[in-house]
Amino acid sequence: METLKDILNSLIFPWQFMSVSAGCIPSTICTLISEGRWQTLFSFDGFRDALFGNLWAFAGPQVKANAEQRVIPLLEGRVRNAEVSDHVVSEPVSGRILEIGAGTGLWADVFLKINTTGKHTGTESANDPTTRRRVAARGISKIYGVEPNVQSVRTLRQRTKELGMEDMYEAIPVGIEQLDDPRATGSATTIEPGSIDSIVTVLCLCSIPDQEKNIKALYKLLKPGGRWYVYEHVKVKRGGLLLSWYQRMYPAVYLEPS
Repeated sequence: METLKDILNSLIFPWQFMSVSAGCIPSTICTLISEGRWQTLFSFDGFRDALFGNLWAFAGPQVKANAEQRVIPLLEGRVRNAEVSDHVVSEPVSGRILEIGAGTGLWADVFLKINTTGKHTGTESANDPTTRRRVAARGISKIYGVEPNVQSVRTLRQRTKELGMEDMYEAIPVGIEQLDDPRATGSATTIEPGSIDSIVTVLCLCSIPDQEKNIKALYKLLKPGGRWYVYEHVKVKRGGLLLSWYQRMYPAVYLEPS
């Protein structure tokens, strides 16, 4: 019965998500008009990006709540072979971190709250300097949040500022292919090959362009022995041919962001 329930949820969820996206259209139009962003309003790509930013600002917290039970153990080093353990079984996220698809900063507080034992207790104050010292002691030296969506970047910067992470977290407002171009990033920061200890991707690789090319480019940024923490949509293995066919057909009616 539980398997049937999971299958039904898998069938219904894409349409629920698209309905939420459609529900964000009026508010996106109103926002663009009130801000006088007429060029964005009448540009297909511009409007799509603005809508995508509004959608994740609205739906992101619920997506995070659903994913926390997997993502937090992953970053704590408590996942091996896709199985969650009560103990640390692999290296926790540390060093210079590249967070791809950082969005509005949904996971910033998780990076902040991971303590010296690799555990996210969920009880410390995000603004507690003791918490920040624990993170630093664990070896998180810098986090680069890669997010090309202009609207999401504004929220990301505000969130990391509110969390007191200005020195630890830097938003990089470009796509993967421009990480080594200071003219594109608008700062002196560039991500050189072999300079990153940890890459984190949470439910974002499905929406990047040229996936194979960009994934190869990301691998080149890792130091020898670097680690990639992945929580992503995958090919369905349950539900038989029906669900497999359904998963293949679904993207045909869904406009992914560029």
